[in-house]
Amino acid sequence: MASPDLLFNLRNLFYLGAYQAAINNSDVPGLDADAAAERDAIVFRSYVALGSYQLVISEIDSSAATSLQAVKLLALYLSGDKESAIASLKEWLSDSAVGSNPVLRLIAGIIFMHEQDYTEALKHTHSGGTLDLHALNVQIFIKMHRSDYAEKQLKIMQQIDEDHTLTQLANAWLDIAVGGSKIREAYLIFQDFAEKYPMTGMVLNGKAVCCMHMGSFDEAETLLLEALNKDAKDPETLANLIVCNLHLGKPSSRYLSQLKLSHPDHVLVKRAVSAEVNFERALQAVA
Repeated sequence: MASPDLLFNLRNLFYLGAYQAAINNSDVPGLDADAAAERDAIVFRSYVALGSYQLVISEIDSSAATSLQAVKLLALYLSGDKESAIASLKEWLSDSAVGSNPVLRLIAGIIFMHEQDYTEALKHTHSGGTLDLHALNVQIFIKMHRSDYAEKQLKIMQQIDEDHTLTQLANAWLDIAVGGSKIREAYLIFQDFAEKYPMTGMVLNGKAVCCMHMGSFDEAETLLLEALNKDAKDPETLANLIVCNLHLGKPSSRYLSQLKLSHPDHVLVKRAVSAEVNFERALQAVA
């Protein structure tokens, strides 16, 4: 008889974006050494997701497990020390003793995806081995506009565990990327999450994006405002509100200002700034 998965609830909280809840519920009794290391990695990744980079950097020392060292590199990278983090990451990946560690490979994929170096990311993630790695592959292939390859990764995940939260999430991501009649299926996946688990900004944004694709902008706005109440600085919520308000004919400048202040590197901010620069140039050209 299989032993119970003591980290099931903790993983689900993390996957669905309930990061503070994951941290608050991380005191799980009866864990062996491997499970305790996985628990610690989830907790520190939750802190990273909440933007507490310095806490992660200061608490993980050089004697920590490889998986935790990998999370520390992600915190370093996201805190702005990108060159140092990537140099250390490449050094670790080339070390035969630790280079195959699945969490290290996952963090490598996340960092290189941030760098938009998808080929380098896939070099470390494509062989899979864990649902986390296959789910990241789905994300990378969607970014590359290769939904055919993303679908192959999803099928592998479905063979491993069709009902797993990550498999369902990856299914929803792919449905949204494919569009058309698949949007409704994605909406139902997020609706199922909303009924089973605590409502998170991630789930609310997922439902809202589906609503916008289906033309239900009023419902999308309601969902996004609920998400904004949970986290007023969440970049995806702000970006989706900007798009939603444009479709509703409502002002969106306040949300764009918030996004510029809190996440100046967001793709929507870069596009808006680029458009403003081009507009100014056009004005000067005809002046």
